[in-house]
Amino acid sequence: MAKKVLVLGELREGSLRNVSFEAIAAGKQIANGGEVIGVLVGDKINDQAKEMLQYGADRVLTVEDEKLKHYTSDGYSQALLKVIEQENPEGIVFGHTALGKDLSPKIAGKLNIGLISDVTGIEENEGESIFTRPIFSGKAFEKKKMIEGIEFITIRPNNIEPLNKDENKTGEIQSVSVEIKDLRTIIKEVVKKASDGVDLSEAKVIVAGGRGVKSAEGFEPLQELADVLGGAVGASRGACDADYCDYSLQIGQTGKVVTPDLYIACGISGAIQHLAGMSNSKVIVAINKDPEANIFNVADYGIVGDLFEVVPLLTEEFHKLKEGAQS
Repeated sequence: MAKKVLVLGELREGSLRNVSFEAIAAGKQIANGGEVIGVLVGDKINDQAKEMLQYGADRVLTVEDEKLKHYTSDGYSQALLKVIEQENPEGIVFGHTALGKDLSPKIAGKLNIGLISDVTGIEENEGESIFTRPIFSGKAFEKKKMIEGIEFITIRPNNIEPLNKDENKTGEIQSVSVEIKDLRTIIKEVVKKASDGVDLSEAKVIVAGGRGVKSAEGFEPLQELADVLGGAVGASRGACDADYCDYSLQIGQTGKVVTPDLYIACGISGAIQHLAGMSNSKVIVAINKDPEANIFNVADYGIVGDLFEVVPLLTEEFHKLKEGAQS
């Protein structure tokens, strides 16, 4: 059965996050030949609406207001509830990001509908959508479906392949007028502590350090390797607790959950809390002096050695490969 599906486009510093395009692809699967409608909330977002069309949305609805320049759950929920009321969709897709995790339960509660969060796979069975999601910190997976009402899901970044971008694709972009009022929170300024670079939650390559890096300076060779690979640097909670790096880099059960194509763990023992945040990475490489370290149990490739010797060698070799490919 063809369905109408709303997909929330998520902005970061004026640009669409990659999870927005993955959400469109997920929406296409749920729609089963029906209509996928992109939704953008913010201020001056027409160019981003065009990009959602190029990645597969059939049309895009925008809610623009100066009060929506920065995310607040009050402002965004007012905008989205109006759009949902207007369109009456059979499905809704958000990214399982900090924004999506905050906003989706509020929307589901207001609509009195169910929510399937952290979806990593979608399959069709006799016209029904079956959603796969990890449980028990990624040690098992469950399959769920909605037996009634709107199919409302959030998808984990880097798990659903986005559709190919079509620069020539166009479609209708419609502005929806919503009165944003009675905001309990107004954000006047955003001060960022995290460094610029690849978004950790969406990075295809992550080089992560643990207590084995020994100091803040110990992260420098990891950053060099990440730069060569076009990736991001992450950390275990142990490294963050030791004040080697900021908690914004933490990966694990109480940090970010990541699923990159390549995860290089340097000086990380492999505590279960850390594994919960990265064990679903497509390829895991572990570098550790201790051959008995638990991280080797989940690694696809293991290197027993001093990370301060191994990482610079890897960086040098990748530099050579990169230069050879460019010549």
